[in-house]
Order: sequence, then C-alpha cells, then structure tokens
Amino acid sequence: MAHGILGLMRPLGSRLNASKIRLLLLCGVTEQHHTPAKWSERGFSSTQGLQDGPGESSSEDQVTVHFINRDGERLTTTAKEGQSLLEVVVNHNLAIDGFGACEGTLACSTCHLIFDKDTFQKLDAISDEELDMLDLAYGLTDTSRLGCQVCVKKSMDGLTVRVPMDVSDMRRQLEVGKQSKQ
Repeated sequence: MAHGILGLMRPLGSRLNASKIRLLLLCGVTEQHHTPAKWSERGFSSTQGLQDGPGESSSEDQVTVHFINRDGERLTTTAKEGQSLLEVVVNHNLAIDGFGACEGTLACSTCHLIFDKDTFQKLDAISDEELDMLDLAYGLTDTSRLGCQVCVKKSMDGLTVRVPMDVSDMRRQLEVGKQSKQ
C-alpha cells in the first residue's frame, strides 16, 4: 500500500521533502482541512504546504497548546487540528533548543515530550519505530512520546506538555568528535 501512495507522491517530489510526506501520511492532513481523514479520503496537493503561517485559519480551528520548556518557562501557542506537535513548535518558532533536529523523519529523539498520564492514555497508539527512537531519549518516562508522532486533535485544547531537561542530539556528539580530532 505504501509503495502505491509513494508512487502517487513522486510528482510532488520537487515540492515536498521526505519528512513532509511522512507527516502527511502520519497525520492524515487533507487538502481542504487540517483534520485527520480516512485512508480513502486523503487528498494530496502540491498547492498547499505543511507549514502554513500563523493566523491562516479561523479561531474555531485552533487549539491552545502549552509547552513547559527545560528552564520552566511556559510557552503558549495555538495549533491547527492535524498538525504534529513538532510542526507547532517549528511553525511558531518556539524557543526550544535543538527541538526536531531530524525534521520529523523518526531519526532522532530531539522532539521528546512528556505528557500527563490522562492525556497520554488518550493518544493514538505508539509505533515500533517511535519506541526505538524513544529508547535513545534522555529523561524517558512512562508518558514520553515524540512530538513528530503526536497529531493535534480538537479534544487536546489546553494541552500542556513538558520538554525534558536533557536532549539526545547526535549532532552535538559528532561536533565534539570532530573537534577532538583536530
């Protein structure tokens, strides 16, 4: 099935990178609305990008999300239904250091977030790939998820998530390794 969908996506390759295609598939973003859709209803269009600017949809389509940063600062923003939490951070340019280094391709754990227990239990099922990346995350808890894998729903209005104190970012380790060889 995925091969067929990717075949349909190839003509869009010049406009969408791999991470945006994965986010389209993950969150089920439709062409007209940023709401989850069934497989058969998914629309793909090269005219609308994933990163719409703030304020481009009506307030009734907005959900308030609070991020508690590593230093305890509360960052409050709005999100559109269907966006991943990683997209929310990036689109609103929230000051969370190192967040989303792989751009949502499930190749790192820098978008690691901690949810309260009640909210965590209401999230969609976690994939094996996400579990593998979470194994690499610092400060892992029983309610940890990757922000690139959690899509905003209307029922999440007022959601508060915590950014862990430490982040596992391989880019920093590679930079340190390069400097020590010089």
